[in-house]
Amino acid sequence: MELLSKILIAIVAIEHLYILYMEMFAWETLGRKTFKGALSDDLFIPTKGLAANQGLYNGFLAAGLIWSLFIADEIWSQNVALFFLGCVVVAGVYGALSASRKIFFVQALPAIIAIAVLLLK
Repeated sequence: MELLSKILIAIVAIEHLYILYMEMFAWETLGRKTFKGALSDDLFIPTKGLAANQGLYNGFLAAGLIWSLFIADEIWSQNVALFFLGCVVVAGVYGALSASRKIFFVQALPAIIAIAVLLLK
């Protein structure tokens, strides 16, 4: 269970590094493809700065999750992972309610599964 927990945490972290990349560096290309239908094409250029700011926050989530994987103390590592996974869940639920239901399944659900496995280990 320990290994599975770490793998799931790493997957969520990698996902948020991908989101960081998309929102900070590929908003007008990859972002446009990802959010097709959720935003009209004419909004990608004027929202580039806003998306980059969101991407930075996704990077902070990834950094916290990666940090949790390197903490030697098991309890401290688990608490840090739970905090950052909880932040991901909140962000995913908010995104699902405010932008697209798909965000729940892509962002929040993997974090919920990682929390469940982490608590069961």
